[in-house]
Amino acid sequence: MVHHVADHDERSIEGILFDFHGTLAQVEPPVDWVLAAADACGTTLEPARATVLADRLITAGRAGGPIPRRIPPQLAEVWAERDIYAHCHRAAYVGLADTVDSGIDGLAEALYERLLTPDGWSPYSDAAETLSALHDKGVPVAVVSNIGFDIRPHFEAWGLSAYVTEFVLSYEIGRIKPDPQIFERACKMIGVQPERALMVGDSAADAGAVKAGLATLVLPAAEPGRANGLWATLALAGLLSRG
Repeated sequence: MVHHVADHDERSIEGILFDFHGTLAQVEPPVDWVLAAADACGTTLEPARATVLADRLITAGRAGGPIPRRIPPQLAEVWAERDIYAHCHRAAYVGLADTVDSGIDGLAEALYERLLTPDGWSPYSDAAETLSALHDKGVPVAVVSNIGFDIRPHFEAWGLSAYVTEFVLSYEIGRIKPDPQIFERACKMIGVQPERALMVGDSAADAGAVKAGLATLVLPAAEPGRANGLWATLALAGLLSRG
């Protein structure tokens, strides 16, 4: 779904902002996540137990997963500020995982640590092709994310960091999408006027870039490792020939 794409010539898009989770990359499948974290704690889980445990942890609340239906009162404050402060992000998600009795010492922390490693995520299969094509054409790119930890090491490990001009992370700048100021800040950092920029994301928060004057492209999040339709970014930037 495209919002507010101005009726200009095809070269009107001079810079692109990408969301991270659900747009360029996806967290690993839940059972893989639980198996890896348990292994880090010195425990080998049977697949059936890992599946049940993963379901319970997803319901409780996983970073990169659905918003939990209930936040325990003792976690309400850190939950509200999870994308502003790194310590709140950790406390919120470790605290949610701790509400699930796994019987494995240290599992909640191990689950969170998995999030901080590139192995805990999968870039979409068309991310590298899209980012490299933009880089080759001299189109500056910012990754704009509501997040409580540094994702630069992930891009470095995936060989994608050279294609990103700037990382604009909520916990570093103190602004959260859909606040227009985070999009305005990102545009300034890559040297592009908002009306000449495109925001690519997968949520209503990303579509909030419209209020900052950007065109926006909202893509439905795909499964880990799949293509996510990012080729459309190249078309909107005028980088694909029209046959």
